[in-house]
Amino acid sequence: MPAHVYMMANKKNGTIYLGVTTNLRDRVYKHKEKIYEGFTQKYDVTNLVWAEEFCDVRDAIVREKQIKKWNRQWKINLIVANNPEWNDLYETV
Repeated sequence: MPAHVYMMANKKNGTIYLGVTTNLRDRVYKHKEKIYEGFTQKYDVTNLVWAEEFCDVRDAIVREKQIKKWNRQWKINLIVANNPEWNDLYETV
């Protein structure tokens, strides 16, 4: 089953959330609509700024755990390398 590791942000260089899902469009929609209580709702983290696709959810989970250990600047560098303006990529998924 395909899966995605993704990062959401509330603004350029703002608060970052990292997650993994097997349905990226639905998950981002739920973040945008604040259906999930918690971190993304509290900090208004609603913009999809980075995503990486995997054929197997287990590989996506490994990658998520790897990135979670990174410092903030490395995560920012990953976002900027693919999305320098931190545009919301929701409409492209």
